[in-house]
Amino acid sequence: MAYGGNDWLALTPEPTLEPELPICDPHHHFWDLRPDRVPYQRYLLHDVLADINSGHNVRSTVFIEARSMYRADGPAELRSVGEVEFVQGLAAASASGIYGPARVAAAIIGNADLTLGARVQPVLEALQAASPNRFRGVRRSAAWDPHPDLEKRAEQGLLASERFRAGARVLARMGMSLENTLYFPQLPELADFANAVPDLNIVMNHIGGLYRVGSYGNRDHEVIPAWRKGIATVAACPNIYLKLGGVGQQRYGFDWYTREKPIGSVEMAQALSPLMNYCIEQFGPDRCMFESNFPPDKVSSSYNVLFNAFKRLSQGYSPSERAALFHDTAARVYRIAA
Repeated sequence: MAYGGNDWLALTPEPTLEPELPICDPHHHFWDLRPDRVPYQRYLLHDVLADINSGHNVRSTVFIEARSMYRADGPAELRSVGEVEFVQGLAAASASGIYGPARVAAAIIGNADLTLGARVQPVLEALQAASPNRFRGVRRSAAWDPHPDLEKRAEQGLLASERFRAGARVLARMGMSLENTLYFPQLPELADFANAVPDLNIVMNHIGGLYRVGSYGNRDHEVIPAWRKGIATVAACPNIYLKLGGVGQQRYGFDWYTREKPIGSVEMAQALSPLMNYCIEQFGPDRCMFESNFPPDKVSSSYNVLFNAFKRLSQGYSPSERAALFHDTAARVYRIAA
């Protein structure tokens, strides 16, 4: 049995906690024919529906770019429009209602090269035209680290680049948001960037890029304090929002994806509480949102277990705070109608 597969996940069944609590899942992907994404080489509408309909009250979701279904030809800077066209069709199918009440990809985040500066505007206009009612912005990774074992998804110092900042100002002027991924040592760079473009809403993915394997493995006594300091630094920027999730991926240092039996929500909540509660304490519930990051995080737990864990660790918050964490913050940031 392949760990991370659906049969493996079924070994840890759980009743759904608080099945009436509304959820807007602000982070998942779609792709097909991706041999680099074992065991989920395909994740399309029926796959996400099977996950979100596992018991929780998921009202809507947000698609985040995955470098999938790009156009095969045409100007290089416009090829990412193909992904938004692809997802717009899946979202329209979901909106028909024949698959249930959840609205999948009610908001869409695409990809554009912001280092084009002012020349990124026609790219953003093309993305908007591909999804006039759902397109909300772009994601651009700034992940760079000097250690050779960490994947470099951007040039060093991208967030300080004037070309990138010029593109970000176009994004802000057009009322769109920037989705960001990075490594935790870069958190001060993100704060400097956010202060330089104060009119831009920035959504930071996966609790700010905590990394606990490889060059940062077995160094929690250094890594966790550095991450906490970085989180406090970016939390001081009012235009940054934070996604609580993404930690099922290998780089976050948990062994859940290696187990013969998947983790349950009690143990997961205990493991996540110190991280998630610190983030909520720094940002506040009105700037935090629980995310699934499926299917990447599906290698560690089922959707049902993951959101059960979020519900367990958030029990100490008020009803209005929990409403923000599970639904309202995401719906507001991505402009999703109730």
